[in-house]
Amino acid sequence: MDSSPQVLIALGFIWYVTFLFSTTCHEAAHALAAKLGGDETAALGGQITLNPIPHIRREPFGMVGAPLLSYVLFHSMIGWASAPFDPLWERRHPKRSAWMALAGPTANFTLMLLAVAGLRLGMDHQWMGFNPVTGQADFAMQVLWTFFRLNLLLGTFNLLPAPPLDGSTVIMLFMSEKTAHKYLDWLRENSYAMAGIILAMLVFRKIYPYVLSFATEHLLKGYV
Repeated sequence: MDSSPQVLIALGFIWYVTFLFSTTCHEAAHALAAKLGGDETAALGGQITLNPIPHIRREPFGMVGAPLLSYVLFHSMIGWASAPFDPLWERRHPKRSAWMALAGPTANFTLMLLAVAGLRLGMDHQWMGFNPVTGQADFAMQVLWTFFRLNLLLGTFNLLPAPPLDGSTVIMLFMSEKTAHKYLDWLRENSYAMAGIILAMLVFRKIYPYVLSFATEHLLKGYV
């Protein structure tokens, strides 16, 4: 791949816009699911929106500083965001909290599938493709390919059952109410966030190449 400054800047722009939109959708989905489940904390904070500004205001470094800095330093994009919720509501309704947690990754997988549909449709009708001289993907294809990869990554990573990732709450869907309450007592009364993130990143580095290969093989075989 061409690594000239112009290309890196262009790719950085595509990656950041994709990250910003995808993360906004993720958090808006959390907020909407919480409201539907009876907790309006995030809704009152203005987070049921595809406008990234309320999400940036809540996590300015995670939404702006970290992703741009990581791209400049490592040519990769790392960032985060969050949606507030009422912990008392979670205690009363652990299953609803689990559905709220699942909504974020579901939004990412939905965006990933829309990107797949766009890539397949666009290439079938020759609306996009590769430059015959350079072999590089055109702009539209690069955007959709980035949406596919980034949302697959975000959805998969957040489903890992390690705190503070969404997967650590999603697993309550498979518990009885009594077990879920005991699990919440253990999860929320201890600080596992740093250890959970480190463990999740170590595991994710091992499994994600296989996830990406599997998804590409079964969803985009013959297209990329």
